[in-house]
Amino acid sequence: MDRKEANMIGFQIVAYAGDARSSLIESMEAAEEGEFEKAESLIKEADESIKEAHNIQTKMLSQEAAGDEVEVGFIMVHGQDHLMTTLLLRDIIKHMINLYKKG
Repeated sequence: MDRKEANMIGFQIVAYAGDARSSLIESMEAAEEGEFEKAESLIKEADESIKEAHNIQTKMLSQEAAGDEVEVGFIMVHGQDHLMTTLLLRDIIKHMINLYKKG
C-alpha cells in the first residue's frame, strides 16, 4: 500500500472519528438536559461511526500483517490520534451520562 492509499484511509478514519465525536458531544448535551433516551441513541450513532473507522483500520492492519508494506505518513497518524481520543471521549461521556442519571 503506497502513501497515497494510506493517506486516503487516514482521511476516512478522521471523518468517521469526527462524526462519532460530534454525536458524543451531542449525547452529553442531551444528558445535561435530562434527555437520556436521546443521549443513548446518539451514543449508538457514535458507536456505528467508530465501528466503521475500526473496520477501515483493521483492513489496513490485515494487509500489513499479510506482508503488504504500508507507507504511513502524518495523515494516518493524525487519523489514529482522532480515533484514539474519540474512544477515550466515548468512555468518559458514558460515565458522565451515568452521573447525570444519578443526579
